[in-house]
Formats: sequence, C-alpha cells, structure tokens
Amino acid sequence: MAFLNTRPKQLGVLALVAAATLVPFMLEDDLLKLLGAGLVLAIGAIGLNLLTGYAGQVSLGHAFFVGVGAYTAAALAGDPDGRYLGFGVEFVPLWIFAAGAVAALCGVIVAPLATRLRGLYLAVVTLGLVVIGGYVFAEWRELSGGPQVGRPAPEPVVFGVELTGDGTYTEEQKLFWFFLVVLIVMAVAARNIARSKIGRAFAAIRDRDVAAGVMGVELSRYKLIAFTISSFYAGVCGSLLFVANGTFGPERFSLLLSVQFIAMVLIGGVATVSGAIMGAMLIAMLPRIAGELPHYLSFVSSSPTDHPNIFEVEVAFYGLLIIAFLLFEPRGLFGIWLRIRTYWKSFPFSY
Repeated sequence: MAFLNTRPKQLGVLALVAAATLVPFMLEDDLLKLLGAGLVLAIGAIGLNLLTGYAGQVSLGHAFFVGVGAYTAAALAGDPDGRYLGFGVEFVPLWIFAAGAVAALCGVIVAPLATRLRGLYLAVVTLGLVVIGGYVFAEWRELSGGPQVGRPAPEPVVFGVELTGDGTYTEEQKLFWFFLVVLIVMAVAARNIARSKIGRAFAAIRDRDVAAGVMGVELSRYKLIAFTISSFYAGVCGSLLFVANGTFGPERFSLLLSVQFIAMVLIGGVATVSGAIMGAMLIAMLPRIAGELPHYLSFVSSSPTDHPNIFEVEVAFYGLLIIAFLLFEPRGLFGIWLRIRTYWKSFPFSY
C-alpha cells in the first residue's frame, strides 16, 4: 500500500530525481529550454490522463483550459500601467494557484453538460470549447494582445528570487529547476489521487459506468470531480507555459494543442502518471527532432514556403506516433518500460 513499496523503487526514483536535477549542468540552454517546456507540458498531460485515462472521459478541449490558465496568469502578472490588462502581481506561486483555480471553475461550469454525454458526443462538445475559447482569446485583445501579436511575460519571482539569468546560473537553468519542483508536486498529488477512493471510482466509471452506478458510485459527482481536477492541472500548465515561452498568442491554444496532449497520453501510456511524463518529454522534443531532418533527408526543407518542410513533418509525427503506438504498443512508453523491467527481473529465464 506504500507509495514506493520496495527499496528498488525508492532508490530508482531518488536516482531519477537526482539525475534530473543535474541535467541543467550538462546541456546547452537551447536544449534545456525544450526540456523545461516538456516538464510543463507533462503537468497538463497528467491532468488529461486523470480525466481520459483514469476516468474514461474523452476530451478534446484541454487546450481551452490551458489557455484559461495562461491568460489568468498573464492578467495577474501584467503591468497595471502597460498596454495589456494586468494587476502587477509578481509572485509566481500565486499565478499558479489562481490559474489552476480559474480553470477548475471553468471545468465545474462545463462538467454538468459534459457528464450527461460520453464517447464521441463528449469529444465533440469539448471540441466546441476550443473553438469558443479561440474566438474569445482572439477578440479580447486587451487580454491576449490579438492573433499573431500576443503579449510578453513579466519577470517571474519566487519567494524574492528572480528566475532570470545572473552570474552563476542562466534563466533556463533556474526555470528548469522550478518546473521540475512543480512537476514533482503535481505528479505525487496525481498518483495519490489515483490510489484513493476517488481514483478507484474513476477506474470503475472508465471500465463500465453502468456497473459502477449499480455498485453505488455517484457518476455525475465523480465525473464532475474528474473534470475539475483535470482543468486545475491544465490551468497550472498554462500559467507555466506563460513563463516558459516568454510570449504567446491566442493561436497557440488551438485544436493542435489538444491533439498534442492526446498524443502525450497515448504515447506515454494511458492511466499512468509516469507514462504521461514520458509522452510529454517526447512530444516536447519533436520540434528538435524535426529540425534535424534536413541534414539527413534532402527532400525535407527548413523553409516554411517549401514543401514538405519541417513544420509539416512535425505535425505529421503526432499522427504517426499515435497510430504506431496504438498498433504495436498500446500501453505506450510505460508499457515498454514494464517489459524491460520484467525481462530484467526474470533474466535469464523467459517466463
């Protein structure tokens, strides 16, 4: 029943956290920025995994809640005397909590409608959120800055420490460590939710909602909880994306972002917190992988005006990876890790 019930698991997690802490000393800042974005996306992927993987509620509207969190943080942190809506709050943890709370409130509002549906109908309803959110974000220029313009992020401050470059550490290093701490907190919380009564109710609804209702599980209540928790995680992810990217526009929170989160869950592993993190890190590295293709494939161009180019290939990668994992490894990257671990434990025997 323990969170880490064996000594190898305890040592393995400790070694993994220690290795992640040392990563900023071993990588260049440009690659470190990508990995930092991966840590942020992992938080959103965990939230979607709680809703889709654990509770079985298919959602294509995750980008909407991420956008709500991002613009909540933007409004709180913005300069009150500046061009855009802002309240001048510099304390980053307050952004994070407020962004998650506002996104969770939106989840509570949407959940009563969504919980009456399931399957394809639920997916279409949540897809509508992305369309509505995209329109609101684009038209509310005082908040978002407008399409293709966006708004800049202020300098983040955590307990009096500015997360900017100084003579000792670069901005990318400080942000990576900060994102890592937040991810660990959110991952541990999600893992404990999955192990709790709420998590068991989610699994029952996912496997067979009619049977779960017969056994006494309140379907509407737990679906509401699932949407609320998932939206909170999405809002936290959005607030950190605001810091990680430095600037962003309303076009960032489109259907493509929702597809990216779906890809993270499916590629990493459904109903696993570790799998969501693995999938997010892989998806975050796809732009770097696609950018290297022109060096090896002469027909792939790095110019957006030529076809095929690295941007088109990057989008195609999402679909190809989803199809490949669904066909050949439905349990995702986490499933591959389980097979390796099982082989190691049973070696040299094959059973």
